[in-house]
Amino acid sequence: MKSIIANDKLNSLISLVEKKGIDSAKIITELKSLREHALIEKDPLVVKVLRLSYEFLNENDCFNVKAQYEEDEEGNEYPIELDDKENLLYLLNLLKNAEHKVNREELKDYRNSLKMELY
Repeated sequence: MKSIIANDKLNSLISLVEKKGIDSAKIITELKSLREHALIEKDPLVVKVLRLSYEFLNENDCFNVKAQYEEDEEGNEYPIELDDKENLLYLLNLLKNAEHKVNREELKDYRNSLKMELY
């Protein structure tokens, strides 16, 4: 997120999740608000990830998305087991610096995983 207002909203949401955990109704409202800022910033990847995230929360009342993987010595990938709160916090922190190359790649992983889970 580029604007100060969007980053303030994002930081507020991160604090909310850290303190209260997954409160789907409140988080969905905040993600929708953040999405409006991403639309203004014209960042289609962030817009899509935010929409898919609140749709996933709405349908599942959790955030158990398998988007993070680790690789063993042989090149096999295994999903990293994160609880819902850690997983959502990780995604939100990626959004803080969504322009960074590595973060964008991980946001694409979230986008793809969310799409597969939802559709």
